[in-house]
Amino acid sequence: LQQLFDDDLIGPPAAFREESRVSMGSADLSIERYVSRDWHDREVERVWRKTWQVACRLEEIPEIGDYVVYDIVDDSLIVVRTGADEIRAYHNACLHRGNALCLEAGHIGAFRCPFHGFTWSLAGELVHIPSQWDFEHVPKDKFCLPQARVDQWGGFVFVNLDPECAPLADYLELLPAHLDGFELEKRYKAIHVSKVMPCNWKIAQEAFIEGYHVAETHYEKDHNGNIDPNGIAAMTDDVNMQYDVWAESRHVTRMILASGVQSHYILGHGKPEQHVIDVMLGHIPAAERPKIAPGQTARNTLADYNRTALGKRYGVDLSGASDTNVLDQVQYTLFPNFTFWPTLFAPLLYRFRPWGNTPDESLMEVYMLYPIPEDGRDYAPMPERRLGPDEDWSCVEELAGYGPILDQDTPNMRRLTKGLKATRKPGITLGNYQEARIRHFHRTLEEYLST
Repeated sequence: LQQLFDDDLIGPPAAFREESRVSMGSADLSIERYVSRDWHDREVERVWRKTWQVACRLEEIPEIGDYVVYDIVDDSLIVVRTGADEIRAYHNACLHRGNALCLEAGHIGAFRCPFHGFTWSLAGELVHIPSQWDFEHVPKDKFCLPQARVDQWGGFVFVNLDPECAPLADYLELLPAHLDGFELEKRYKAIHVSKVMPCNWKIAQEAFIEGYHVAETHYEKDHNGNIDPNGIAAMTDDVNMQYDVWAESRHVTRMILASGVQSHYILGHGKPEQHVIDVMLGHIPAAERPKIAPGQTARNTLADYNRTALGKRYGVDLSGASDTNVLDQVQYTLFPNFTFWPTLFAPLLYRFRPWGNTPDESLMEVYMLYPIPEDGRDYAPMPERRLGPDEDWSCVEELAGYGPILDQDTPNMRRLTKGLKATRKPGITLGNYQEARIRHFHRTLEEYLST
């Protein structure tokens, strides 16, 4: 992979030239972590109530009084803008008899319980008790809404249920330094689609933090199982994906997938360089596809093309963007459940969490974060669209080509759930390199569960 970067027209940031491998052993991982009620309960107490998690984007709560509800298992937080530069997260329960104060995102001037009318200001202070005479034993100054920790980075609002947690800046480890210059705070939520998945949240997340499955799950094949040289394999270098695990990092891992080159699986077909462009830009007329200039490669040519095409799509100037930014998929994962691509070729973000209080279902959310336009065009964050159990990702027009890809991943999640409950083998076996990020994730998970 790094050899490809050597020949790029505009090279990647220095952080993307790093490579880091860490030996973490090769022992199997227990099956119970995916199916056990006891394991799930320990995750609730020691992971979901102890880690920093993305609750929303800043653009979702731009005005004072705007709020979202962030639910994680049985915990619920109201994340609300209380000032121009202040955001708070209140535990979503009336202090009278426990009624949930809010059920969905909205705008509010005060928190009034719909059961009896106890009311709190945006500052969390109790301002009204109906029949005050009957509650002389309730001092208003002692009846403030309890808060969780809140912090921000890159336009994301993070919450942590642990009042004694370490600062977010420490938790993020190398992320801010690696992504300095990508201006994530100047993005907006252009797409937000979610679906309840019939699997443990870790099964869903792990389907996307390794590329080992790409050839079997995503590549088009003939009836004999041979990979089609005219499909995705013509433009994706899956074999040379780079996986990075840092010894000093508990919470962050990375993988890099280069585009604009043929997969090694099909190199024997002898397809010319121009074939990469013809497949990758197959959605436009052949006469409009760029031709490779002497001394250039398909990757160089596609990078130049995308600097212009993506710039027009987003309404920003990408003339100085690196080839990687407009062509490759660079994916970071922040423990426990936040996976995102900072590059503009595929500005995706995935968030996974348990759905309800069960190990058997999860909520998977897919975002696309576009740059805020510089050309004056209107933009606004897209509200969440929740897919029904019988709706496919591909029915979401805005997801374009990513919808069918997600539909290819979904059956594996169902099969894994069924197989993990049926197997008599006590653990799963991982590859040492291509699935290193999964092993790192579980090493960190086990550390949290052991404290």
